[in-house]
Amino acid sequence: MGRLKGEGMALAGLIMGYVSVAFIPVILIIAAIAIPSLLRSRQASNESAAVANLRTINTAEVTYLSSKGSYGSLTNLVTAGLLDTRFTGPVSGYEFAIEVTGLDYRATATPTSINTGRYGFYSMAEAVIRYETAPSARCRPCFPAGRSGDPVR
Repeated sequence: MGRLKGEGMALAGLIMGYVSVAFIPVILIIAAIAIPSLLRSRQASNESAAVANLRTINTAEVTYLSSKGSYGSLTNLVTAGLLDTRFTGPVSGYEFAIEVTGLDYRATATPTSINTGRYGFYSMAEAVIRYETAPSARCRPCFPAGRSGDPVR
């Protein structure tokens, strides 16, 4: 007689609980589809950045050669102000290195892990960026089978 029993609120609470439990699998399915796509797009972004950074290194090497008469190591290029100091550590998931041998150099970009990039890249004095030929111990599956040495397009 004038007192509320709360049956309607209890029923609404049960319905909302069942609906939320029904949506959990839908959310998990969407996450299972979206997360790998996001990881692949991040890898592709890191790979594009690595190729662009190798082009920057090639330009810096040509400039260094014209001013010093020889190619320079990564430290030489940073000291000369031709490269940023960020190249001394990982940049966009890739580590860069330069090996100078006489009148030639080899600039390499190696992914820091499998998640940061699928491929390794290198460039030499001809300034053509290619897929890496020899995998490093850190990232063996990062190098494409049958594509080693092919130019990057």
